[in-house]
Amino acid sequence: MLLISAKKTSSSVQATMPLHKHSVSYFLIAVHLILCPCYGLTSINATNDMLCEKYNETMCASNSNGEGCNGTEECKPGENEKGNLCYVLWQNNSRSFTIKLKGCWVGSHDACSNRNRCMETRREPNVQLLFCCCEGSMCNRKMAIPSNVFAPTPAAAKTSTAAPIRMASSSRQIRNILLFTMLPFITITVVVAIGYWVYRRHKMALFNELPTTDPSPLPPPSPLLGLRPIQLLEVKAQGRFGAVWKALINNEPVAVKIFPHQDKDSWLVEQEIYMLPQMKHDNILNFMGVERRGDQFQVEYWLISSYHEKGSLYDFLKANLVSWGEVLSIADSISKGLMHLHEELPATKGEKYKPAVAHRDFKSKNVLIKSDMSACIADFGLALVFYQGKPTGETHGQVGTRRYMAPEVLEGAINFNRDAFLRIDMYACGLVLWELLSRCSAVEGPVDQYMLPFEDTVGQHPTLEDMQEVVSQKKIRPQFKEVWRKHPGISALCDTIEECWDQDAEARLSASCIQERLTFLYKTQPPYPETQMSMLKEISCSTATSNLCPDAASMSKSQPVLLPKESSI
Repeated sequence: MLLISAKKTSSSVQATMPLHKHSVSYFLIAVHLILCPCYGLTSINATNDMLCEKYNETMCASNSNGEGCNGTEECKPGENEKGNLCYVLWQNNSRSFTIKLKGCWVGSHDACSNRNRCMETRREPNVQLLFCCCEGSMCNRKMAIPSNVFAPTPAAAKTSTAAPIRMASSSRQIRNILLFTMLPFITITVVVAIGYWVYRRHKMALFNELPTTDPSPLPPPSPLLGLRPIQLLEVKAQGRFGAVWKALINNEPVAVKIFPHQDKDSWLVEQEIYMLPQMKHDNILNFMGVERRGDQFQVEYWLISSYHEKGSLYDFLKANLVSWGEVLSIADSISKGLMHLHEELPATKGEKYKPAVAHRDFKSKNVLIKSDMSACIADFGLALVFYQGKPTGETHGQVGTRRYMAPEVLEGAINFNRDAFLRIDMYACGLVLWELLSRCSAVEGPVDQYMLPFEDTVGQHPTLEDMQEVVSQKKIRPQFKEVWRKHPGISALCDTIEECWDQDAEARLSASCIQERLTFLYKTQPPYPETQMSMLKEISCSTATSNLCPDAASMSKSQPVLLPKESSI
């Protein structure tokens, strides 16, 4: 445990935050001063690189106005994937050269024997026309003639005054090439060095803050946990926001979810959810406390809760089948947990008002199985609280696990109000209930191996585009086996699941409606078949609800169960 005084907190934060702000300012100014000259040079260079000397012997000889002689051609960039080059085409006569053409040429840099100057190194005895190309502004103004080629005679040179030949590039051109080549590397090196210096200053400032309490108000660690050492035993699960450990407090097993520093926001969100008034519930994971562990160089955020040996519903279904009674127990627990989460509860004498909460990442991995085969809901790192009179704010709608995203989430078409987010949870609830039914042993014949929803269609690692195509465009849902419809209770639960994952969000069932239907199934299709007839005799069917309560004769013939129809969310 870290015990920090409040006075030290404020002074530390005030001392470090200006330093961080000034460091960022210095960094931005430095980058601006360094990059601005580079942008100027680059733009000049980009403009000049588009120019080549232009010459056409035929046009120059035929036009008295000088068209085609000693001109400049602008090479248009971006016409294809190849680079813009300058070229010279000349004729090799006996001991003389005559320029034929000059201008821009689009081609591969590899075609040029020398990029920086126009030089033809290949010499064939019978070749009369020679060609060279180069890369750079006006690089074809000068040609380099290899030593193994005869130089032109003065007379020949005189005949080609329209396009004079220069023997080699000047030292100024070489210096410019070196400058423009090295300048980007020098700039990048300086920027990286300044960035690293700013990062180190910010990191040290952050470390100075960490031992103190955070600027945002945090709940105090549980006194019970502060007095008892926690012994970590083994990692039981690895999630999006950290690892879940099995641990001991005075030989009593607990679960410790450890968040790394970068996921501190999720740690804070989970605390907010667990510590809401009237949040405690049998079907919500029991919260025990929080701690911040580590030194100034490595801080971890711990969240301690009750430990459940059977693990998540996902892990349990992979290794086990479930009976009809276990299906009812787990489904009933899930519906009660979601109902409590989604409900607004008025203030009482001992408790304040509880706002509605949307989970936003409901899936089988976030449902834990208790020793009595009931269930509880966990992992509220993405949850959203709806306080009365307060807007939801700039909440990102497309969060959660892709496989469990509702159609409106995949399409990015969410109404940012409370009911819209609660309906998203109910879509995911339908998928979780389907997973539960897929491993039920109450049906005839063999039970298939466990599969995630849509796994047979998109595999184990679907992309967002995969789920958009399957769920939103094709409107595909996990399939119900025909044999499931032969069991009245499972058939009724299939109908409920279909209403949970309806494409129309407003048509989906609420958690309270699912819970009411499961209560009805407990009476009409109890966990143990031998008690079914006796329990049916106890059901009183009023005139208003007689169409919802089948008689014992119809139940004994395995007729479909008519479930209560309540309004959706």
